[in-house]
Amino acid sequence: MEEYKLTWDLNSIFSGGSHSKELEDYVKNLQERMEQLRGLVDRFTYPMNPEQTKDLMEIIDHSQDVIKRLREFGAFSSCLSAQDVEDKQAQKWVTRRSEMAARYQNIQLELDQKLLQTDDNIWKSLISEPEIREVAFILDERREKAKEKLAIEIESIINNLAVDGYHGWGQMYDAIVGKMTLTLDGKELSMGQASNRMTDGNREVRQEVFKKWQEVWSTQADLFTETLNHLAGFRLHTYKHRGWENPLKEPLSYNRMSEDTLNAMWTAINKYKSDYLEYFDEKAKWLGVEKLSIFDVNAPIGKTEKKMDYQTGAQFIIDHFRTISPLLADFTEMAFEKSWIEAEDRPGKRPGGFCTSFPHSQETRIFMTYSGTLSNVATLAHELGHAYHQHVMNEMPIFNQGYAMNVAETASTFAEMIVSDAAVNNASDDRERLILLEDKIQRSVAFFMNIHSRFLFETSFYEERKHGAVSTERLNELMVEAQREAYKNSLEEYDPTFWASKLHFHITGVPFYNFPYTFGYLFSLGIYAIAVKEGTSFESRYISLLQDTGRMTVEELAEKHLGADLEKTEFWEEALKLCMKDVTEFMELSRRLRTEEGV
Repeated sequence: MEEYKLTWDLNSIFSGGSHSKELEDYVKNLQERMEQLRGLVDRFTYPMNPEQTKDLMEIIDHSQDVIKRLREFGAFSSCLSAQDVEDKQAQKWVTRRSEMAARYQNIQLELDQKLLQTDDNIWKSLISEPEIREVAFILDERREKAKEKLAIEIESIINNLAVDGYHGWGQMYDAIVGKMTLTLDGKELSMGQASNRMTDGNREVRQEVFKKWQEVWSTQADLFTETLNHLAGFRLHTYKHRGWENPLKEPLSYNRMSEDTLNAMWTAINKYKSDYLEYFDEKAKWLGVEKLSIFDVNAPIGKTEKKMDYQTGAQFIIDHFRTISPLLADFTEMAFEKSWIEAEDRPGKRPGGFCTSFPHSQETRIFMTYSGTLSNVATLAHELGHAYHQHVMNEMPIFNQGYAMNVAETASTFAEMIVSDAAVNNASDDRERLILLEDKIQRSVAFFMNIHSRFLFETSFYEERKHGAVSTERLNELMVEAQREAYKNSLEEYDPTFWASKLHFHITGVPFYNFPYTFGYLFSLGIYAIAVKEGTSFESRYISLLQDTGRMTVEELAEKHLGADLEKTEFWEEALKLCMKDVTEFMELSRRLRTEEGV
């Protein structure tokens, strides 16, 4: 077995890290290209007839080149800041990228405003021209969104102020978290390392970590109250000026989905939640408690947990990917061989995990902290799914590579399911099968309850934030209220500071960085069921679906590739029934084993 490195190679992108001369030259060249683009847009006049495509195509081509390079720069700066939170030069690059992104957005705003002046009939004819047809969906989408925004001068001011305001607060959050530590057994741990200990097989360890976790986050809570309130305040004021009353308008638009689809999904989930309460009671018996607490939900059954070292975990993923998608397996093997993954368990790293794309180099990088748990293996498979999604998009126009978060989670969750199912089906005995099955069920609990609690929290928070800043104490209350509702009041203890410790609440992309995960999970369940049934013959169909994710709404995507109506609960319920099979099998196997083992 090949020995894969636990640290990633960034030198193949730009050598020299945060002080890279190659990076400096690249950014300088990007700046020049952006100025050239600005000149093209400044001189551009809106088309008066459908044949006037030459100037527009030149701008489209130049725009795609700039955004490809800007994303390359952004991905590299993100990797630098994640691998070492003390790297001050990396933080400067992150800020520089935000500034350049704002300038690019302003150029595109000017273009969109000019396209708005084109007569609707001429516009329809224009985007059907052969040269433009391939990116017609994106251009039409941008034109429609431009209609809902303010005058270009005001939108430009908003973008410029966002660099040191909106995005600045998000960077402040990252900086504070990067310096936070938790001491356990005399050892200082980063918050990412401490988070991994929250799933320890020993309940006393979990309790101790959870107690200290609350203490550490509480000491900084007032600072995070500031960051969260200012992020939300910036958004709400922007929405107010645009005349947007619903805070969900931006995330729904970003995810190219309707509110009817979102409501149908949550309605179906709530219908099946009660089945999980019986599972909670059964799990509590294995853990020796009457009622689970929040820190028990992701705990393994018993005091031991199957471990996989990095090499074994990597090979496990590759082998089982190959049973469903040989091309996915080949890509994954390449990612390990080329050291595209940062998995080392060490202090100084940012908490969490992500996959980021380098569209100019046509490479990806995955960031996580691997400690050998089954959860780590599943997370690694999840991020590799993201990477593969980008891989199949590489040859497409960069405009069409902008798939939203909800469908981005489809490929990742699909990959995770392959590995989770394989782990269950390859169990050496019933006891191991029970543990692995339970680990798999934990994931659906996360999507249906944990993430639902995030959605409920943000819904309540944004409603209260409209009337003024929300206090730390009230944020804690809202968090617990949301968790009680999401978990159907089934837990003994909740996590009041979760709003502070969860990075997703402080990301400066769009609010409600939560429901897309659940969408992606259930959407991929339907796809996965087809893949299991059809085997490797499904692969080409799967790739076609992924390649369409950046150029149509999710409702159109589901109709075209699955023949499904996402605005009805039927699709979601069929997917949920697959989850219920796992719960049913767990209950039957668990009761039999408890009887045999006298638990």
